[in-house]
Amino acid sequence: MSKVQTLRGMNDIRPDESKDWSYLEDTLKSVVKSYGYDEIRFPIVEKTELYTRSNEAADIVTKEMYTFEDKGGESISLRPEGTAGCVRAAIESDLLRTDKPRLWYSGPMFRYERPQKGRSRQFHQFSAEAFGLKSPEIDAELIIMSSRIWKNLGIYEDLRLEINNLGNETTRNMFSDALVQFLKKNKDKLDEETIRKMSENPLRILDSKSSLIQNLLKKGPSIDDYLDDEAKIFQTKLLGLLDRAKIKYTVNRQLVRGLDYYNQTVFEWKTNLLGSQDTVLGGGRYDSLVEELGGKPCPAIGFSIGMERLLLLLKERGKLEKFSSLDIYFLCFNETATQEAIMYSENLKEHFPDLNIKINLGLESASSQFKKADKSNARMALILGEDELNNDKISYKDLRTKSDQESLTFQDLLIKLKQLYK
Repeated sequence: MSKVQTLRGMNDIRPDESKDWSYLEDTLKSVVKSYGYDEIRFPIVEKTELYTRSNEAADIVTKEMYTFEDKGGESISLRPEGTAGCVRAAIESDLLRTDKPRLWYSGPMFRYERPQKGRSRQFHQFSAEAFGLKSPEIDAELIIMSSRIWKNLGIYEDLRLEINNLGNETTRNMFSDALVQFLKKNKDKLDEETIRKMSENPLRILDSKSSLIQNLLKKGPSIDDYLDDEAKIFQTKLLGLLDRAKIKYTVNRQLVRGLDYYNQTVFEWKTNLLGSQDTVLGGGRYDSLVEELGGKPCPAIGFSIGMERLLLLLKERGKLEKFSSLDIYFLCFNETATQEAIMYSENLKEHFPDLNIKINLGLESASSQFKKADKSNARMALILGEDELNNDKISYKDLRTKSDQESLTFQDLLIKLKQLYK
């Protein structure tokens, strides 16, 4: 029988890789929690209308969603992004009526697109969303919070912040009309994708990867010319807060986001170290989405981090050290030793509940077990052989300092561990 393999663009995360994922997830969670954000969880499968209502012309709806008909005949989709589901959950759980929640979530998303470096069909995002606040201070908090993430990961200097203001619906409609009129005068220079987007979503043309289109856009209208006074004042206040926080940024008038619901502030953190897939974090305001999905009017803003891309960046910069969650690796050289090691391990956890202990139960040779202990990156090795069993002792070896092996009673071992984990 032939092997069953993973679907194209959907990847396993091996144990050696999951340690990096856990480190990154723990770092992200610690930062958002320190700003008072609470976790929310919601399904990876939703009714298809959730995404078609919120992103009618977006590429994820027209080309990239995994959509099925379930056994009850209802159209359902694997979530291609998290914001719409988070909004649906907040409305359904009545979170928005009683509070101005600040939420975070993480997990897999799904888009049917060509797999490449930093982009898979099942990918993972870590996101933060804030509801009920319309002032530039919450925009600033989210951006400052994201900068804190980079600082804690040691990659702040490897990322650059780009920011723009898309104004309100009137601004976007007026600018879209002007942009389409400009492009029609240059129709002979347009590619098929640009022509398609002229009728579906003209703002997305600003995000074109074509250098020819980008050079043409430099001669076209600017969204700045259509912003009202409210939007200009809002952005001035936001940029002033970022200046006070010493956050470096570039105002990029071509910056848009890939989803239809964004308005006013949009921003991205980008890097030069990952090739064309250069956006690590993207976010912005979506003040009308709650109402579009059946809730009462409620301003909102959020961001999402592409976990695979962020991990690639951390590896590129050598920020993922070889580390292990193991404290103790038990080496056992006969059957009696393995049984005693199990009892010792449980006794140790009575005194130190957070200890991570792995017992070698394979009875391999001493050299093989020591190699496995070194490879485990555990902090220490405990050894049980014939001599140790006969003398009611445990041999202790520090694997980090490579110091000499010691022969200890169990009480001596407890004293040593209390010194190490006090």
